[in-house]
Amino acid sequence: MTNPVRDSDKQEATMSVFHTTVGLVVETLQPRPRDERGLSQSTENAILLAGAAAVAIVIVTIITKYVTDRLPG
Repeated sequence: MTNPVRDSDKQEATMSVFHTTVGLVVETLQPRPRDERGLSQSTENAILLAGAAAVAIVIVTIITKYVTDRLPG
C-alpha cells in the first residue's frame, strides 16, 4: 500500500522541478528587452529638482523684498 502523503510530496517536488525547468527555458528563449529608462529618469529628476529650486528662489526673493519694504527707516 502506498502512502498518500509521500505520493503528494513526490508530485509537488516533480512539479516544482518541471516549473523551474519551464521557467528557465522560457527565459532563455525570450531575452529581456533592454531597460533604457536610466537617462530619461535621471533627466526627469534633474528637471524637477531645478524647477523646485527655481520656485524656492522666487518665493524667498518675494518674501525678502516684502519684508525689506515694510521695515521702518
